[in-house]
Amino acid sequence: MIPTIISLVTIGIVVIVIFAVIGIYNRLVGLRNRFKNAFAQIDVQLKRQYDLIPNLVETAKGYLKHERETLEAVIQARNIAATAAKAAAANPADGNAMRSLAGAETGLAGALSRLMVVAERYPDLKANQNMMQLTEELTSTENRIAFARQAYNDSVMTYNTAREVFPAVIFAGMFGFLPAELFKVENPAEKEAPKVQF
Repeated sequence: MIPTIISLVTIGIVVIVIFAVIGIYNRLVGLRNRFKNAFAQIDVQLKRQYDLIPNLVETAKGYLKHERETLEAVIQARNIAATAAKAAAANPADGNAMRSLAGAETGLAGALSRLMVVAERYPDLKANQNMMQLTEELTSTENRIAFARQAYNDSVMTYNTAREVFPAVIFAGMFGFLPAELFKVENPAEKEAPKVQF
């Protein structure tokens, strides 16, 4: 009789532990999918930004004939950022990819800022309707990226917290739930949208 009770209690404890582990696993999967979806929202806005930049450069090209280096720097920074975004989109949980993207975005923002400073010297370009519309769309997109980045970072923080608390911390590494990287802009001046208004 006593061995039967001990067996039932042991079986009951094992069943409870199994259900707890299943619950932890399912919660971590849900949180990981949530931060991946949040990154997908950033990716949509980044692609929009990357699509606007060639149009902006093409519009400016006619006015900035002597500023070829500036225009080429913007296109090169855009291409680097687009490549980094593609790598990050493939696996938002990859810390190296997220750090590369953050660095590439900082470089792109710097190149765009230099373009806008140069464009200030050309009143005809500043008055160009197409240029004004593109810079307005670019500013709007930068704001959307900032909001999407905040939502992504919130999702990453929730995921990282869930995987680090007890008892999930015991099973997270075992099941391959690695820490996720925040999407941080390192340069404080770049935390705001680039000033692209005319």
